[in-house]
Amino acid sequence: MAEDSSFAARVRAAARSSWQSTFVTVAALLYARLWGASIEFEPTLRLFLATGMSHGFARAGTTVGGVFLTRRYPSDKLIRHESVHADQWARYGVAFPIRYWLEELRNPRELNRFEVDAGLAEGGYI
Repeated sequence: MAEDSSFAARVRAAARSSWQSTFVTVAALLYARLWGASIEFEPTLRLFLATGMSHGFARAGTTVGGVFLTRRYPSDKLIRHESVHADQWARYGVAFPIRYWLEELRNPRELNRFEVDAGLAEGGYI
């Protein structure tokens, strides 16, 4: 059977089949387009990469749903790190950013359990 490479199939893959993450992924893709991003799909780690953005993301980049929003094309290590954040979006749905920022307030940067789970070295924290 041939692999379905349609846009809808890629969105489902990037969103990890979570309906909340699917909604957020589509919104993030629209947002990235508005900021003039180039968008491509990384099929192995099931993540959209929205590169070339000058604004609209935190730190070196931000994963929203199944989309990594960033300025420069990321390294393979960083793509793996951000892919874990896409998994976290699928697990926690729209509550994920609230959980993330509450954790960030208590345990900033490399102490944040969501960053630890995603891999500190791969994310450029250490």
